[in-house]
Amino acid sequence: MSRPVLFVTRELPPQAQKRLDALVDVEVRQSKSTKAIIRSDLLDGVATADGLLCMLSDKIDEELLSAANPLLKVISTCSVGYDHVDTELVKRRGLPLGYTPDVLTDATADTTVLLALMASRRAKEALCIVHEGRGGFSLSTGLGTQFTNKTLGIVGFGRIGRATVERLAPFGFSKIMYTSRRPLHDEARKLNAQHVPLPQLLAEADLICICCPLTSETTNMFNKDTFSLMKSTAIVVNTARGAIVNQDDLLHALENGQIAAAGLDVTVPEPLPADHPLVKHPRCVLLPHIGSATEETRNAMANLAIDNALAGIFDQPLKAEVEL
Repeated sequence: MSRPVLFVTRELPPQAQKRLDALVDVEVRQSKSTKAIIRSDLLDGVATADGLLCMLSDKIDEELLSAANPLLKVISTCSVGYDHVDTELVKRRGLPLGYTPDVLTDATADTTVLLALMASRRAKEALCIVHEGRGGFSLSTGLGTQFTNKTLGIVGFGRIGRATVERLAPFGFSKIMYTSRRPLHDEARKLNAQHVPLPQLLAEADLICICCPLTSETTNMFNKDTFSLMKSTAIVVNTARGAIVNQDDLLHALENGQIAAAGLDVTVPEPLPADHPLVKHPRCVLLPHIGSATEETRNAMANLAIDNALAGIFDQPLKAEVEL
C-alpha cells in the first residue's frame, strides 16, 4: 500500500529537516532549495500531494487549488501570516489551513527593537563611516536620539506588539500608546499602555512600531496622509508586512523631513533592488526579512508546520489551525 505524499516547497532548518528526512509514515517530496520554489514545480508537486507544506512566498490561489490533487487533505504554511493564501477558496475546498503562531513572537519583537535602535542611533550611516575607513569620535556630528521620556506607539497590539512593548519599555518611554481593532484592557494594564485612535498615535508617538497583520484594512495604511500626521522627529519601524507601508510615500516623507528615520524588515518586493532609493537612503535601515530568523524560532516554526501537515494527512486535529 502506497504511503500518503507530503510535498514540501523548500529546504527546512537543519533540525526540522532531519526530522522530515526521518519520517516513515509519509512519502516526502521536497524542493531542496533554500530559495522560493519555481511556480511550475509547485504546481507539479501539489498535483500528487496529500498534504502541502508551503512558505509565505508560495501563493495559494485558484490556479494552485485547481492543479492540486483532488484528494489533497491539508495546507500547512510555515508562517504566522497567511495573506498569501486565498482563504475563501481554501474554505470552499474544505481544507484545513495550518499556520505557526506564538513560536516567532520573541524573535520578531527582538528584531523590532533592533531596527528601532539602529534607526534612532543612525547606525546605517555610522557603519558606512566605518566601512569607508573615515571618521572617529565626534562631539557634534552623527548624533542620534534616545528613547528616554519619549512616547512609544504600537500599531497592532497582538502577541508581537505586546512583546515589543515589554522589550522597549525599559528604555525609559514616558508614555506607551497602542491602536487595535478593539481595546485590550487587561493586557494594556499590565504594560501601562493606553488605547488611542490611530490619528492620535501618529501625531504624538516618537517611535511607531507596526506590528499588525496585513488585511484589506491595513494594506497601504501608512501613506502620504498618515506620514503627514507624524512628528518630523518620528521613527517608523515595520516588521509586519511590506504592503502595509506605501514605499513611495515613505521615501517622500524621508526626503522631505516629514519623519526622521525608518527601519524595515519587510518590503514589496523582497528583496528590494539594490538601486532602490530606500536601499540607498541613509536614514532608512533595511533588513532582509529576518524577523524570525533564529535557529530556535525557525526550527520551531518548521516543526509546527510538520505537525500540522501530518495531523491533516492522518485526519487528526491540527495543532494550530486558522479559523476560516
